[in-house]
Amino acid sequence: MWRQLDLNLLDIPVAEIYSAMGFKTSRPDAATMSTTEHLLEEAALFLRPEFKYIEVEGQLAEDTLTLGGVTFGAGRIICRQLRGSQRFIVFVATVGAGYFQWADAVKRRDGVYETYVMDCIGSQIVESAADYMEKVLQEQLDADGLHRTNRFSPGYCGWPVSQQPGLFSLFEEKNPCGIELTDSCLMLPVKSVSGVIGVGPDVRYLPYTCGICDMKMCYKRRK
Repeated sequence: MWRQLDLNLLDIPVAEIYSAMGFKTSRPDAATMSTTEHLLEEAALFLRPEFKYIEVEGQLAEDTLTLGGVTFGAGRIICRQLRGSQRFIVFVATVGAGYFQWADAVKRRDGVYETYVMDCIGSQIVESAADYMEKVLQEQLDADGLHRTNRFSPGYCGWPVSQQPGLFSLFEEKNPCGIELTDSCLMLPVKSVSGVIGVGPDVRYLPYTCGICDMKMCYKRRK
């Protein structure tokens, strides 16, 4: 399944953007809110988020996950959360190549401040695109009475980001959704995500999962 999205389709919670900017318990100042609103409107001129997911066969062990014949050291935390999965969804999502043009436009007229706000907005947009992807996936699963787990990505919960190329190798094309991998396994555009979702009749989706992870410096950590 591949889909390109209009930004208006996405639920982009501004409160999450402010939280990423450091306003976790306080209200942003008027200048910050005005800049954020302006950049959100501008984002629609540049960004066309995309996602793609494929279904693969897989096997779980205590701390490894084998997908399509490729074995990943996903770690015990992720493997435990995927238990009960009968098959697996491998996915990518991105804000789209327009992010490069948007970043250039912002840098030409400003500097650090708007670039920082744009960075926080881009992070939330790709998260919202991945959330939308999960809704589309669940609509397909509902027809078969199946459920999904949370999505899990390399770089989190003990899964080394260095194993990103193995995940990309499962797609037919080298650069799904136009996403490129650098030698250091960084995705370009940087506002992109990839990972795996477990599927089965008895798996569970947990709305709040920071408690299962020991990654203290994760930017999404709530506690």
